[in-house]
Amino acid sequence: MADAGSLINWSLLALSPPGWGGVLLAGLWQSVQIAVGGYALGLALGTGGAMGKLYGGPVARDLLEVYTTLVRAVPELVLILILYYAGTDLLNQLSAALGYGTVDVSGLAAGIFVIGVVQGAYSTEVLRGAIKAVPAGQIEAARAYGMSPGQIMRRITIPAMLPHAIPGLSNLWLIATKDTALLAVVGFSELTLVTRQAAGSTKAYLLFFCAAGVLYLLLTLVSNVLIGLIERRYRRGMAEPA
Repeated sequence: MADAGSLINWSLLALSPPGWGGVLLAGLWQSVQIAVGGYALGLALGTGGAMGKLYGGPVARDLLEVYTTLVRAVPELVLILILYYAGTDLLNQLSAALGYGTVDVSGLAAGIFVIGVVQGAYSTEVLRGAIKAVPAGQIEAARAYGMSPGQIMRRITIPAMLPHAIPGLSNLWLIATKDTALLAVVGFSELTLVTRQAAGSTKAYLLFFCAAGVLYLLLTLVSNVLIGLIERRYRRGMAEPA
């Protein structure tokens, strides 16, 4: 009786045609690009959102509260569909109104924007909580030394809040890598979509989806190593939990 390994055509994972291994790696690279870009955009939006919620006026705080509540309340797949289609349509309408005609929106740029907007709402709350965890006495001492708000933020607030923020931000990075798979529904060629195409063409569904799972797992393991190094660096001198 043949074993399971002999029933699997491993040559389908070859890097060159007729193997699909190169296609899967290209899809993984696209996923990584979207995750990095979307995470960076979300971090920028989250930083501004946290500052606005903590130090902004009533209007800014209310608008940011609406943004974070809506994004966290609506399923991410629905948000991606809304932002991808409605966002590109709105951009084209605005471009046409200004007399520039139709804009050919890059799939990569659209993916980064969609993931970034979703990540921004969660980053806002992570960073807001981390900033509030900084002891008020440190801020008061910095003011007593005559530091400007910018110096307080750069020298006191950011270094003190990072140990509190890194666990939450690291989780958001891992979520970003998984959220790229949702872009398959809008036809972007990331890892999940090319895996589905490869499986559909060869009918080797188990082989290709297991291969995609291994690639996502490897991405997570590498990310965990890097996150651990970053966390140890910024927790130097802090007491470890008992």
